Amino acid sequence: MRKILHIDMDAFYASVEQRDDPALRGRPVVVAWRGARSVVCAASYEARRFGIRSAMPALRAERLCPDAVFVAPDFSRYRAVSRQIRHIFLSHTPLVEPLSLDEAYLDVSDYRHGLSSATAVAQAIRAQIREVTALTASAGVAPNKFLAKIASDWRKPDGLFVIRPAQVEAFLTPLPVGRIPGVGTVTQAKLGGLGIATVGQLRAWTQRDLQAHFGRYGQRLHELARGIDAHPVCVDRPTQSISAEDTFAQDLPLTALQPPLQALAERAWQAASKEARVGRTVVLKLKTADFRTLTRSHTADTPPADFAQFMAIAKALCRRVELPHDTRYRLLGVGLSNFVARDALPPQAELFD
Repeated sequence: MRKILHIDMDAFYASVEQRDDPALRGRPVVVAWRGARSVVCAASYEARRFGIRSAMPALRAERLCPDAVFVAPDFSRYRAVSRQIRHIFLSHTPLVEPLSLDEAYLDVSDYRHGLSSATAVAQAIRAQIREVTALTASAGVAPNKFLAKIASDWRKPDGLFVIRPAQVEAFLTPLPVGRIPGVGTVTQAKLGGLGIATVGQLRAWTQRDLQAHFGRYGQRLHELARGIDAHPVCVDRPTQSISAEDTFAQDLPLTALQPPLQALAERAWQAASKEARVGRTVVLKLKTADFRTLTRSHTADTPPADFAQFMAIAKALCRRVELPHDTRYRLLGVGLSNFVARDALPPQAELFD
């Protein structure tokens, strides 16, 4: 039986800003650049009471709370605090799986530092974070990652919640299916159409029936409804994708995307060049003025050998966009995915099929 912690900082970016500027404390703080195309990076709990959430357009946040204080993000500062927090995690266990700057899974199943329980470890970590950074963190303690993530959100902010093995079924049964990580708006609506609103109702369905409606994800839903999650804490989670994207100040036609594509490709290629593994798939992402998202990708046996090849493929992917010529685009992204070890590549292969 594993003992897993999920530690999640409370309104991290906004809390750092409030910590460093006393004038912001107690006020609705929105971390975002101002502008018609900006989105919210984070919102303080004071701002969340107005309905402001991460990824919301900044203009909408301003309408919801005209008195909100907008602060431009400072990611170098957030990364520095994140390193302090990571050091605290590693002082307790080497089994740490970072998910982002402000959250991580920890496996304390084999804890050998004198504390009597996983709950005690979570309490100690939260106390150290407060002492070292003057910030608060919420923690979930459970037998697996799936449950620990739900638990960490249960008593936010500055909370601790424990789900013991004997409590799993009773805890999950009344939960709305939307609380299951990975069940977004579309899946929740599809489940609702089948008369499934709670985890208890989901548990009543067989794996075969769920797979008939949801494919391979049906097996995952069947397991999660029973509190089953065998995924271990991954210390060295390999890179899955690297990309760069930008939202334009004004919508652009496809013919005007060459300069921003060049700049974004340079950023993505530079970041990917630092990886020990290489990306085989080049991905192009576009979002139209009416918020329709489309992607194009190309996978070859041999990854791009240099930036020129990477850029050539990205341009070719642009030519595969078959929307009307007068279509305008608000966002462009380009990157690499399908990363593999260099020694796993064939010795010779053509770049294009």
